[in-house]
Formats: sequence, C-alpha cells, structure tokens
Amino acid sequence: MTIGTLPIIEMMKQRMQWLTQRQEVLAQNVANADTPGYTARDLKALDFGAMVKRSGPVLAPVATQALHIGSPAAGAGNGLRPGQATGGQIVKQPDFETTPGGNSVVLEEQMIKVAETQMDYQAVTGLYSKSLGLIRIALGRS
Repeated sequence: MTIGTLPIIEMMKQRMQWLTQRQEVLAQNVANADTPGYTARDLKALDFGAMVKRSGPVLAPVATQALHIGSPAAGAGNGLRPGQATGGQIVKQPDFETTPGGNSVVLEEQMIKVAETQMDYQAVTGLYSKSLGLIRIALGRS
C-alpha cells in the first residue's frame, strides 16, 4: 500500500483540490464585480458522507457464535471509484443584492468566503503534513 492510496490522504487531497477550485471561482466573482449582468457563483459543497462511502468497504461487527447479538455482514462500498469527484460543480448564488446593471456580486460576502476558504486550506494542509509525519514515525523514519 502506498501513501497515496490511504483513504484519509485521498480525502484530504480532494478537499484541497476543491478549495483551490473554489478560490478560483471566488476570484472570478471579485474580478467581475463591476461587470453588468454578471451573477456571482460558488462551487457545490463537497459531500463528506459520500467521500467516506467511496473510501472503501464498510466494516461492521459479525456474529461468530450463537450467543452473539446478530449483526449484518460487512457491506461493500457503493461502487464509485475512490478518485471520483464529489463537488466542483459551479452553482449560481441567490441574488440578495443586485445592482441596477444586473450584477449580483457583493464584495464583502466574497471576501468573507475567500478568507474562509484560505483558513480551510491551511487547516487541511496542516492535517496532511501531520498525517504524513505520523506515518513516518510509524515507519521509524522520524
């Protein structure tokens, strides 16, 4: 097993890719803040539950003796490939404020989303580097 195939590492990679794509969409919104008729956009949020289901088979307890409380056998995943995207679809945001020219970009909202995206990216990269550090320690390569 290589490090790239660990489900948690793959989920972190997907999250970082999604955050990068979102930052690009938000930057386009800011760049078009004065464009007449431009509608603000954002990415469809990642579905964490779907990512977990795709990460591999679900483990469940199995009754091995007659006195055990019965439980279903371990189920398989939902058939989706581990690298398959869960987000990345651009969706239009509802226009709460629209200028007379038809532009729905609110710079304050966009800057808040940019800051949130940046903080999320920093958190995921921190978790990613800590996870790799733990793997190195487990392998005896500190």
